[in-house]
Amino acid sequence: MSNQIRTISPSTNEVIFDQPGTSLEEALQVAADSKEAFESWRTSSLDDRKSIVKRALDIVAKNLDGLSTDLTTQMGRPIRYCAAEIKTMGLRAEYLMDIAEESLSDLPGRPEAGFRRMVKRVPVGPVFIAGTWNYPFLTTISALVPALLAGNSVIFRPSPQTPLFGNRMLEIFTEAGLPSNVLQVIHIGNLDVLDQVVQIPQIQSVSFTGSTAGGIRLREATARHIKPVNLELGGNDAAYVREDVDVKNVAENLVDGAVFNSGQSCCSIERVYVHEKIYDAFVTAVQEELKSYKLGDPHDQSTTTGPVISAQAVKNIGAHVKDALDKGAIDSTPENASFQVTSNPQTRKGNFVAPVVLTNVNHTMRTMKEETFGPVMPIMKVFGDDEAVALMNDSDYGLTASVWTKDMTRGEELLERLEAGTVFINRCDYPSPDLAWTGWKQSGLGCTLGPRGYDGFTKLKSYHMKDASA
Repeated sequence: MSNQIRTISPSTNEVIFDQPGTSLEEALQVAADSKEAFESWRTSSLDDRKSIVKRALDIVAKNLDGLSTDLTTQMGRPIRYCAAEIKTMGLRAEYLMDIAEESLSDLPGRPEAGFRRMVKRVPVGPVFIAGTWNYPFLTTISALVPALLAGNSVIFRPSPQTPLFGNRMLEIFTEAGLPSNVLQVIHIGNLDVLDQVVQIPQIQSVSFTGSTAGGIRLREATARHIKPVNLELGGNDAAYVREDVDVKNVAENLVDGAVFNSGQSCCSIERVYVHEKIYDAFVTAVQEELKSYKLGDPHDQSTTTGPVISAQAVKNIGAHVKDALDKGAIDSTPENASFQVTSNPQTRKGNFVAPVVLTNVNHTMRTMKEETFGPVMPIMKVFGDDEAVALMNDSDYGLTASVWTKDMTRGEELLERLEAGTVFINRCDYPSPDLAWTGWKQSGLGCTLGPRGYDGFTKLKSYHMKDASA
């Protein structure tokens, strides 16, 4: 298999980036350089590290428009939304800097006469970060900032779909004053090469954001080398709408949660359970909300839904929809002229999938059990809280889940029963920087964000120091 990095525009299916990937021999030299840079970087002060990260964020902010355009071109998100990801990245990074000193502080041991005893958090060494294309700024910064601030050097592999992002981040951090080789970027398109790279002895920790299948493969590749692996993986995230809600408001929020970024988010709403007393009204409200959405050219400021990432993604989403329809689901998608893109010369060549609403669904259908990763919103009628919770937990995934209700007490009781790393009442599709972002079941391993987000980039070292004069 070729290791060529060939990035195809999801809007036009034209090649926008094409270059040879990093070879294993080149990666070995990168790892050696990273190890050497680590020995110096680890001795720098936290204040110096934070000042470099802050300067990098300032450079990002000054280049917001260009970075936004590059992102739209590479992965197809409508341009109207791209600046928000980059600004949110800055806020997330600032929070991670604010908590760095406390998160990395020593843990005192039990007092003992004549001894000083403590546990220190020390950097692990060169860290390998494998990024994703759907939210490259946000997912990368969640690992990159803690890794650097903890004193590690970093080897970053951007997704082959967003290679220019990786190159630009290296330029920005270099301009900000990061010493040579503390951050290096490599491009790998061949998964066999990636398997070999993560096994390089100098690499001491691996952080991966991507599909569950990709995470399993990476963990298997590192299994014999006893190195920590942090995995942020896929989801099949569920929402339950109780009978006491403001139907219109909840419909607006859940449509956004299902369709934003063309449904290409690990925490997108992929299945909705609605109490039978408001089921028909909710479906109608969803249809009305979707009539305002515009599918089209992502560089157009009026577009709300752009293409999905690839022709293969189009096939995968179509297969899920067909499977549901073949098993009795009803296509309840509202009429919307913008959803008919095949007659438009600007969008005919792209990977455009119109939002789809499915009703009369059940758990024999793939879209209710697997990650669709597209703008598909299946809505299932339920007859009470217990049925809803059982169905929400009937999944191999456990990233997020949400309950929509005016009864906060009952809502919190239901959250306690849900099998997911992040649970919401009256909110969805929202990682918060101060809370742990962690997946249960097949949705991940380890944690990013919050104070525990530093754990994957440090190791513990216990100190027992006896005063010789005691």
